[in-house]
Amino acid sequence: MRSTALISGASSGLGAEFAVQLAARGHDVVLVARSRDRLTALAEAIAAEHGVEAHVLVQDLAHPDAARLVAGQLASRGLRVDLLVNNAGFGTCGHFETIAGDRDHEQVMVNVVALVDLTHSLLPGMLERGGGAVVNVASNAAFQPSPYFAVYGAAKAFVLSFGLALREEYRGRGIRVLTLCPGPVETGFFDTIGTRRAAVVGSMTTPEPVVRAALLALDRDRGYVAPGLANSFAAHFMPRRPRTLVAALAERVTRKVLAPMSEPAARESVA
Repeated sequence: MRSTALISGASSGLGAEFAVQLAARGHDVVLVARSRDRLTALAEAIAAEHGVEAHVLVQDLAHPDAARLVAGQLASRGLRVDLLVNNAGFGTCGHFETIAGDRDHEQVMVNVVALVDLTHSLLPGMLERGGGAVVNVASNAAFQPSPYFAVYGAAKAFVLSFGLALREEYRGRGIRVLTLCPGPVETGFFDTIGTRRAAVVGSMTTPEPVVRAALLALDRDRGYVAPGLANSFAAHFMPRRPRTLVAALAERVTRKVLAPMSEPAARESVA
């Protein structure tokens, strides 16, 4: 029986690339996102090219019961998940007071709550079957406070800490846990956010090498990976203390996202 990978945020960008590369490795895939049309087109293309089963599961992960609803659909279709890719997420940027509070609430629900809830739902089954893996997509923003990306950076710091903690819990129990911390990736993120100045650290890359590096790191049972030379340098060599100094230095880097920016709505992004 082929293993099955569930990828959240699979309609575009890194999520779609994870689906393609995992299918090329022989995994059946479950594609989760809000856009039925995009998911259906991707599923059909994957099934035709790689001869695997590609399932479409439409769900808004900002919903408080998103993970329970996903688990219910999996059960009703008789699907079990051996590899969970928590990729869904979006960001906001700008002065904190200009960003709608309900939008940042949704951001925490998708970037943090849904990620934890999906892991709670699917990891126990992996343990029962004696093996599995979880890939959590964070960001290079996870390594330091990120002024003007305050909620996004904090959420990604949570993802990194959560992933590293889980890895230590499940080492030796058949579960691999990897946290992916990419720099700027050429997706719809920056078009939607309203400025490419949001790519504040590192050079822009494309989804293909980022996902390839992530899967290689998973094969090697790495705890986390920050693909790309500049991104890796920032992740490993930026000083971490004193924290107030790190935050002040980060502000000098991230402030360039502020000008020019027009309407607050332009500061939102889905990635």
